[in-house]
Amino acid sequence: MRGNVCVFCASSARIDEGYLSDARELGRLLAEGGWRCVNGGGAVGLMGAVTDGALDAGGEVTGVIPKFMVDNGWCYDRLEDVIVTADMHQRKQMMSDMADAVIALPGGVGTLEELLETLTWRQLGLVKVPVIILNTRDYYAPLLEMLRHAIGEGFMKASHAGLWQEASTPAQAIALLKGGAGVAEFESKY
Repeated sequence: MRGNVCVFCASSARIDEGYLSDARELGRLLAEGGWRCVNGGGAVGLMGAVTDGALDAGGEVTGVIPKFMVDNGWCYDRLEDVIVTADMHQRKQMMSDMADAVIALPGGVGTLEELLETLTWRQLGLVKVPVIILNTRDYYAPLLEMLRHAIGEGFMKASHAGLWQEASTPAQAIALLKGGAGVAEFESKY
């Protein structure tokens, strides 16, 4: 096993099939590359699709899910490796602690919050793993533009663009992992 790749992604099922296809492809490529996928343990949307892709290719997936979500029946029954946490905060901390790398697929406010918190932790030196933004269908273009705007306006340093790497396809994201998608050096926030 090459390590754990934490995948942040949507649990919404009301999305274009192209997003689901890329999530399944990412799961398959992670499995074929020997990485364990760590995600939020949900059954639907991109979360279920990335799990299906990995498991169908013989890979390993660990779902990290809060108890209230299990109680609501949101945990994916295909998962054999499930870690149940007390709450969302413990879930995010556990996923971060387990991650050797992070890939963010498209998602809503939960996914955006996980991604931005991870970038913040990287900026503060609390997390030292590569973060890859998988910009499927140009989904993250507005966020990436906002981050560049923050740099341009002085709210972030120019070197902070090294907090993340961008990929347009699952294959590009995997190539970044295989290439040792390193953790770029950047100036302290302070």
